[in-house]
Amino acid sequence: MSQPEEAAAQTIEMAQTGKRDHLRSLEKKYQEQWASQHIFEVNAPSSSELKGLSQAEILEKYPKWFGTFPYPYMNGSLHLGHAFTISKIEFAAGYQRMLGKRVLFPHGFHVTGLPIKASADKLVREIEMFGPDFENFERVQAEMILQAETEEVSPAEPSDPTAVDKSKGKKGKLAAKSSGHKYQFQILMSIGVPRSEIKKFADPMHWLVHFPPIAMEDHTSFGSRIDWRRRFLTTKANPYYDGFVRWQVNKLHKMGKIKFGERYTIYSPKDGQPCMDHDRQDGEGVGPQEYTAIKSEVVEWSPAAKGLIGEKLGGRKVFMVAATLRPETMYGQTNCFVGVSIKYGIFAVNDKEAYLCTYRAARNMAFQGVTEPRGTIDQLVEIDGSKLIGTRIKAPFAINPEVYVLPMDNVLATKGTGVVTSVPSDSPDDFQTLTDLRKKADFYKIDPLWAAIDPVPVISTPTYGELTAPTIVKQLKIQSQKDTKQLLEAKEIAYKEGFYNGTMLVGEFKGQSVQDAKPKVRESMIQAGLAFAYAEPEGIVTSRSGDECIVALMDQWYLDYGEPVWRAQVEKHVASMELYGPETRNAFGKTLAWLNQWACARTYGLGSDMPWDPQFLVESLSDSTIYMAYYTVAQLLHENSIDGSITGPLGITPDQMTDEVWEYVFCDGPWPSSPPLPREKADALKHEFNYFYPLDIRSSGKDLINNHLSFALYNHVAIFSQDKWPLSFRTNGHLMLNGLKMSKSTGNFLTLRDAVNKFGADSCRLALADAGDGIEDANFDEKNGNANILRVHTLLGWCEVYSEMIKEESHLRRGPLSYHDNVFENEVNDLINITQTHYDALNFKDALKYGFFELQSTRDWYREVTSDVGMHVDLVRYWIEISALLAAPIAPHFAEHIYLEILNKATSIQLARWPTPQKKVDRTLIEIGQYMRGTVKTIRDAETALLKSLNKNKVKGKSVATAFDPKKPKSVRVYVATGFPAWQESCVETVKVAYDSDADKVDDIKVRTLLMESGLIKNKLAMPFIQQFKKRMAQFGAETAFRRTLPFSESDVLTELLPYLKKTLNLVDAEILSVDQAHAKEGEAGYTKSIIDSSEPGGPAFEYRNV
Repeated sequence: MSQPEEAAAQTIEMAQTGKRDHLRSLEKKYQEQWASQHIFEVNAPSSSELKGLSQAEILEKYPKWFGTFPYPYMNGSLHLGHAFTISKIEFAAGYQRMLGKRVLFPHGFHVTGLPIKASADKLVREIEMFGPDFENFERVQAEMILQAETEEVSPAEPSDPTAVDKSKGKKGKLAAKSSGHKYQFQILMSIGVPRSEIKKFADPMHWLVHFPPIAMEDHTSFGSRIDWRRRFLTTKANPYYDGFVRWQVNKLHKMGKIKFGERYTIYSPKDGQPCMDHDRQDGEGVGPQEYTAIKSEVVEWSPAAKGLIGEKLGGRKVFMVAATLRPETMYGQTNCFVGVSIKYGIFAVNDKEAYLCTYRAARNMAFQGVTEPRGTIDQLVEIDGSKLIGTRIKAPFAINPEVYVLPMDNVLATKGTGVVTSVPSDSPDDFQTLTDLRKKADFYKIDPLWAAIDPVPVISTPTYGELTAPTIVKQLKIQSQKDTKQLLEAKEIAYKEGFYNGTMLVGEFKGQSVQDAKPKVRESMIQAGLAFAYAEPEGIVTSRSGDECIVALMDQWYLDYGEPVWRAQVEKHVASMELYGPETRNAFGKTLAWLNQWACARTYGLGSDMPWDPQFLVESLSDSTIYMAYYTVAQLLHENSIDGSITGPLGITPDQMTDEVWEYVFCDGPWPSSPPLPREKADALKHEFNYFYPLDIRSSGKDLINNHLSFALYNHVAIFSQDKWPLSFRTNGHLMLNGLKMSKSTGNFLTLRDAVNKFGADSCRLALADAGDGIEDANFDEKNGNANILRVHTLLGWCEVYSEMIKEESHLRRGPLSYHDNVFENEVNDLINITQTHYDALNFKDALKYGFFELQSTRDWYREVTSDVGMHVDLVRYWIEISALLAAPIAPHFAEHIYLEILNKATSIQLARWPTPQKKVDRTLIEIGQYMRGTVKTIRDAETALLKSLNKNKVKGKSVATAFDPKKPKSVRVYVATGFPAWQESCVETVKVAYDSDADKVDDIKVRTLLMESGLIKNKLAMPFIQQFKKRMAQFGAETAFRRTLPFSESDVLTELLPYLKKTLNLVDAEILSVDQAHAKEGEAGYTKSIIDSSEPGGPAFEYRNV
């Protein structure tokens, strides 16, 4: 089954929608109420309220919580993956409101960068091709397909230099035909934009008008608790935010954090500018990889190459160029490798030299100052790798000055230059290839003399001696080039051993460590004109415009991330932050270890001007690092105006927000000598900022640790005082849909709007909470979303029915609380506390488990166990209220309905406080509840096992005498033990002696030794018992497990449980006996010694009989 077919098979088709539609009507009703009441709009306390209070006193008297997630890019609608990350802040915001805090959850819209402009430009071209409403699409497309098929039938001659370009064009067209690749206008149609409206999107500014309102509608439909007054657009589309970015980059520039210089960067020749992470279609996180390019002059061409090249070189010397990460090993070259199936080119560097490499490598070199003029690729000859075999070349710095070109199976056209220097002494790949060539010279069509040079010792290591590669290949039993997995392992071992522990044996730097010699050899080769610096992307990077990117060496503005002092400040702060898990902390550690200079300017796309060099724009990841601070003042600058076109309540205009004013507001800078606005207005902005900052939490996908989140930390540390640095970051994995990766191309995709329309907001929110909280990828299961509709509908129905019972005073008990009432009340209170710990930890899956599912299970047990007398009216009312309050952060709509319509509360549940139990939880009653449920289950299981045994014997035709007939009236005896068998006590004591409380671990070897010494090892029951006991330790904790006594009387509890036992198990009678009482009756019918002896404290034994 293909992935699209599998995705379709997993997708649920909604048949009966009545329950969902009812819930959706309730959701819309309460969303309208919340909006009309402005419930989610929050401001700082007034200056008069805070007068005279210290910061600590302010937070104690007026606690706040400020949470954000990365604002989404507005080139489409929000999808379920967005909703998953958003839900972490959304659920937390709901919970923090219940703690009495002023909760700020704002939302902005990111439009900076390449994607929108690139998409708009595509539409311009498509309108030219297909007409303003794309009315000519079918005709033009048919003509293109026909042309492609014609070219396929009549291919150009291979020698024709245009053949490569035609082939590429043909393949692209055929790929479009076969894969259903969509044009930009088709993509917009697929997300609901009418065909007649699409031409408007050729203007990039129209995207900024179209998509943000849709996102706001989707959020409202989802029930998000967002203060929309603070919304804004990035770029010059909002002059206030544009001024904010101007201040930020100006400050960084003055501080020396933004610098100008020549450096490597990922670059799109088509777009004519650097291609940063958010500009990429593929390859996010990929950076430049720097090599040493070795120049090996061709001495004598192979006959095949000589015949092809002829006089095409214009008298230039040709150098085969190999890219290496190990220049220090060049002394040991024995030959050079090429891929026989790879096409190479000879490219003019200048009038005197030409380089042989792949076209891909030449394209990188062209933008690194290697060729003249820059950016030009002058291919003189195209040649197959197979024709290069037998060419003789010079080997720079090598002990053997001249070597031959040989074939290698594992040369990649997509990495390096396609030319590989061979150093078999230190490269396992090279050694194994050389070995294969020598063994099968005829097969590889080489002269054995070309592979005659033996490995040359270059580096000595303490572990592998002077020939590292041959030694490792032998140890790993590698037999051929095809053993790629083992060769990869061998390569890693050889490189680490050589670099960290190696000593040079030859050359100018003989006797020095490899670590010291490596850069010296490289520099020496470059100075001698035998090598040059070369870089390429670590992996394939494709820009949003569809261009395969290269690495360019260019003068540019960059943020000096990684600068030692700055980095140390960030690392110190990260160590103090709450990151909600070791995985996130480790990921930050790794990122900060490698993150360095970052290009922060571009010339194409949307953005804010670089103030001191306006030919450049601030790139999309650099204008998005401290905008959380902007949220705190946005509503005062341009309330409810996304583009800042409407002045806010303070009447401040964009031009009045100078750098000096921003500095005064955010960094306590001096008040300007010639102020552009009254100081009290700036103080109002500063008041809001100082109250809400620092940011309490930022939730994001884990993929942003490598860029945005780390950038945010660097910028906060540089710009703000330490008391304004973020307090916590929380990251999550990607969201799968029905167990498969979400993908538009496979159809396994849901927008937020489609999900809410399909399942309803609360059902979606419950499914998102249940999807998972860790950094690993989570899963939204449509079956779960569908099941949630029934769960919520059923819960509401139950609450409505019992609410009527409360009003009518029927079927519910009043008066003093009974034994079961007290147990139930304690269990509810315990679940309140447990659920709160999970909300505090942002573990929403567990909060849902205990505050929603377990709470209902507890209610169901209580209803069953009191079915003969009825539930207590006060506890039913209490449970209904608690069920609404505990679910409110995750599923506020049905909770609001319960709160307002069923419980008749005066104000919204969005204003309610988290419930605090009036009574301290009695742990004994909690254990009693667990004991009762466990006992009933065990008795049921015992009867089931007995029936299975009888049926099994019956099927086999065995006639087994038994004292129990399940078809006849039955009774059960329950045997209660007050002590454990002596051998069990001895086993427990053995475990106790072997237990290390500090490590919370049992020493199994010590346990076995002690059992042997005591002779208990001979008891076949001992080890199984100990294994079960260790499981109990893991489940309940060592202290509880070692206690071995119950905090309650089993007999008393079972006596209370008897009425329910009789009813639920359909018993005529049930009696409870101690083990001693039962032993006294041994020999009488229905008293089986083995069953009686199996009883232990907390685990009574049961024996059925007929009556």
